Amino acid sequence: MELIKVGQIKMSHSNSKNHSQNKAQSNVRVKVIETLLAIQAGQSLTGLLDPLLNGLQGEDKGFAHALLLTTLRHWFATARLLDSLADNPIEELAVRTSIQVGITQLLYLQVADHAAIHETVEAVKKIDLSRATGLVNAILRKVSKNPNKFRKKCDKNHSLPNWLAKQLKQDWAEYYDELTQALRQPAPIFLRVNYTQANNEQYLQLLAEAELTAQLLNLTTSMALANSNINMTVSPILLQSQTPIWQLPNFAEGMVSVQDAHAQLAAPILHNVLQASLGSNSNKLSLNLLDACAAPGGKLAHWLELIESKFAPKFHVKQTDEKPAITITAIDNEPKRNSRIFENLERLQLPTTISTRELGLEILCVDATTWQANDDSKKNTETNTKNNAGFDAILLDAPCTATGVIRRHPDIALLRTEADVTQTVALQAQILDNLWGQLNEGGYLLYVTCSILKAENVAQMQAFISRHTDAQVIEFDDAECNWGIKQDIGRQCLPLVENSGDGFYFALLQKNRNELS
Repeated sequence: MELIKVGQIKMSHSNSKNHSQNKAQSNVRVKVIETLLAIQAGQSLTGLLDPLLNGLQGEDKGFAHALLLTTLRHWFATARLLDSLADNPIEELAVRTSIQVGITQLLYLQVADHAAIHETVEAVKKIDLSRATGLVNAILRKVSKNPNKFRKKCDKNHSLPNWLAKQLKQDWAEYYDELTQALRQPAPIFLRVNYTQANNEQYLQLLAEAELTAQLLNLTTSMALANSNINMTVSPILLQSQTPIWQLPNFAEGMVSVQDAHAQLAAPILHNVLQASLGSNSNKLSLNLLDACAAPGGKLAHWLELIESKFAPKFHVKQTDEKPAITITAIDNEPKRNSRIFENLERLQLPTTISTRELGLEILCVDATTWQANDDSKKNTETNTKNNAGFDAILLDAPCTATGVIRRHPDIALLRTEADVTQTVALQAQILDNLWGQLNEGGYLLYVTCSILKAENVAQMQAFISRHTDAQVIEFDDAECNWGIKQDIGRQCLPLVENSGDGFYFALLQKNRNELS
């Protein structure tokens, strides 16, 4: 009796272990399905990903991340495949989502057939869809019989909502096929070295010592101002090794940030333009800068790093006892996103508030469509004249549909609608008009979006120029710029090739001086 009892205990323990493993695998798929349903209900992946992964351990965490992101990247393609395989239309969202999660495992993650099918069916049971297990099982088994055929079918066309694909074909007919396929791929990781702590060569050495492979890229830009030509190079680091970001050398100490290669152009463009401008204005007593729609603060941090860098030229601005020589105001209208600015600046060991006579920073939670930096700006006083009442430079990282970063945030394809474009264009115009009135004559505004839709970019700029006759376009020299595509106004970056940056748009404007003032 005792041996039988021991044997029974051992057998029971073994079954319990296998049952626990199967339960864990099913639970991962349940969590992924629930997350996808939340995204389809309007929630952002940004707010859902950490809660999902924090509840998992080890291999389950990596599998959940891969399954979720890959399912999103191929969402519309697998949806079309599902419709072609079903005998009758499948309307129930949870059922469709579960099947698409199963299809993704079979076609894109090389999960064994029996595991993908069985554990997906088990997950369906756990979300109270037992009545659909037969349907889920039948469709996944059909896919598993010829995965190569069905993957080719999925990969043949785009994986975007039809309205967006149609708009991209209209905007970028020449690049359409290449662009829509590129948007299905994972985005590369680019690093920006904090120049207050190190330079690129020093950090590349640290990466090499950590046995991490990386490549230095060079993005060249040339612009012609009234009295000078600007030639500049921005050198993002392409991280080629797979590693958790927090394990990068000196990441916690703020020596490096993750920032897309094209996003790294914004702050240096304005920084170099201001350097050239100040070269012909040695009597400047102060420099007043604005970073609008600044959260989560990547471009703001880059700007501060350049201003305080021991590796970059300093602004030659005379100091007074009244205010810092250089003042930066950063604004955004979302409190949670604003808090991210403080977190990022603190990690980078950059100032988070007005601190010294040389540099001051103020971060405000305000609405850029209506906010006025100085209610008394129209008063004519000795220290605040009509023609020098506002900002010398404005970096406007305008709200947009973010269609240029779908590789990095694939949920955008599910969340955006055609109506969002119209609303966003109207919002951008409001912000532009409000901030332009607060730009000093002779000052510069850099308009940036992470959109690849012309309505938000070149068309927006053309409409703005028609409303503001005092706006002059500063041209980027097409022959000297090795990034982006020349537009009637500005340059458009598209994520067309492997290891390219995201889809960003840049337009630089200067406010003409009023000769009658």
